[in-house]
Amino acid sequence: MADPQEVLSRRVQSALGAAFGPEFADTDPVIRPSQFADYQANAALALAKRLGRKPREVSAAIMEHLDVADVCRDVEVSGPGFINLTLREDWIAGQTRQLLDDPRLGVPQQERLNIPLDYSAPNVAKEMHVGHLRTTVVGDSLARTLEFLGHNVIRQNHIGDWGTPFGMLIEHLLEVGEESADADLLTTDPNAFYQAARTKFDSSGPEVDDFAARARRRVVALQGGDEETLRLWSKLVGLSKVYFNKVYSKLGVTLTDENLAGESTYNAMLADVCDELEAKGIAEVSDGALCVFLDGFTGREDKPVPLIIRKSDGGYGYATTDLATVRYRVEDLKADRILYVVGAPQAMHFKMVWATARKAGWLPEGVETTHVQIGNVLGSDGKILRTRSGAPVRLMQLLEEAVERAAAVVAENRPDLSAAEQAEIAYDVGIGAVKYADLSVSHDTEYTFDFDRMLALTGNTGPYLQYAQARIRSIFRKGGMDAGSARGEITVSEAAERDLALKLLGFGGVVAQVGDLLQPHRLSAYLFELAQALTTFYEHCPVLTAPTDAERESRLALIAVALRVLVQGLDLLGVNAPEHM
Repeated sequence: MADPQEVLSRRVQSALGAAFGPEFADTDPVIRPSQFADYQANAALALAKRLGRKPREVSAAIMEHLDVADVCRDVEVSGPGFINLTLREDWIAGQTRQLLDDPRLGVPQQERLNIPLDYSAPNVAKEMHVGHLRTTVVGDSLARTLEFLGHNVIRQNHIGDWGTPFGMLIEHLLEVGEESADADLLTTDPNAFYQAARTKFDSSGPEVDDFAARARRRVVALQGGDEETLRLWSKLVGLSKVYFNKVYSKLGVTLTDENLAGESTYNAMLADVCDELEAKGIAEVSDGALCVFLDGFTGREDKPVPLIIRKSDGGYGYATTDLATVRYRVEDLKADRILYVVGAPQAMHFKMVWATARKAGWLPEGVETTHVQIGNVLGSDGKILRTRSGAPVRLMQLLEEAVERAAAVVAENRPDLSAAEQAEIAYDVGIGAVKYADLSVSHDTEYTFDFDRMLALTGNTGPYLQYAQARIRSIFRKGGMDAGSARGEITVSEAAERDLALKLLGFGGVVAQVGDLLQPHRLSAYLFELAQALTTFYEHCPVLTAPTDAERESRLALIAVALRVLVQGLDLLGVNAPEHM
């Protein structure tokens, strides 16, 4: 069983090699869905110039060698040289029936790659806000998808757990007491803890032993490896981990403590990074700072833009840490492909870091680095989503509101369910709605956060897809059977059956595309189209009251496949599939 587009691509490629020579056997056959047939092969138009022949002549030559009789019932040349391909109903039915016995549902097992995937990256002692939503949700969906395709995904949560603010935070922790209620704020309201420390720091006087002076000395002690300071730092990080895990648990993502690889991880490597770049003549001192100047990176008046890897005061910045990170991921994690799910404004920074790493020999040409750029979340006013006071919206607060709103909808629609069942569905629907709204748009574009639209049971929303799979479950319950027991032969005599089956056969190709292009919104779009195909199917093809037993068994098998595809597809997006809606 296979994606029809993939099958036809291989058959047309074989015909190209037979018609024009082996050097043409790898030519893209340009198979696309068609409004005049199921698919269209457009290779002739692209090849005509190369071969010095008319497109229709090229199509005719392809047709002479095209062996698709077992797959297609109609093949014809149309227009300027398109080859229209209409699939056989028995082939569609047979391939769809095979999906029932395939645990992978037609999703290919790709050659295994080591893929460090950098996503989420909150800061210690700071609240996660709506800006962290997209990198966490998109990153987690990519991790799930790439693992399902057979890759070794190494999650890297590059938290902000090092640097100047920690002197201030450690001193504040000492003053309030490690076991105090104030210290507990790190697990419940990190911003309150941080702001209290910041206020003390900013209001300190010029005295030698005031809070700010002690905080600055504490930074030096931290960077110097002082044992007591490191113990207090570990306490801060540990309390923040409790908070992170509350958010991750609420959001239903796969990040754990084992995936933490914060800035502190690379602290011992930074001096060596600078020394090696300087020794290789890649870095030079400019105005007291150690900088890398790269060709092609210029600013105003065409002045070269430096990548500062050691500041004039001897301190290190993000660039140094990110260079150490690249080197570590290549040398220690044996990366084949490194992905960074990070905000779009970091694009130039990453380009400069990677160019420097390549120049230093730390990033071989065979290792791919990709910045999966994340766009902003907007409010109804078209500006970056913030509270009325102008602060970023707290992520936990947003998730709790989503569940509360979903609970109101569930209580109204399903008063027959117990309070516990309603609460479970409300969680699945509320969190699923937020995640799906994010994943249904291209990751590098902005989108407007709108609870009413997200939670709607119609349209391209999470609840609509969750309802689509719950409706299938309810059909099986009504029929007194389990979806796993639907084993009938599938036939596709009705147009709506045929369309649904064809859509199901496309699942594997879409999942592979998401992994290759790193675009989860393609899976969202596919699942939405599948749910629409199911709606049309129900309108024209009764299942439990089908005219004959054979049709009933066929349709039960068909929706059993649809259920598995919907549940698996939603899982790859990180969205739960509730039993009831």
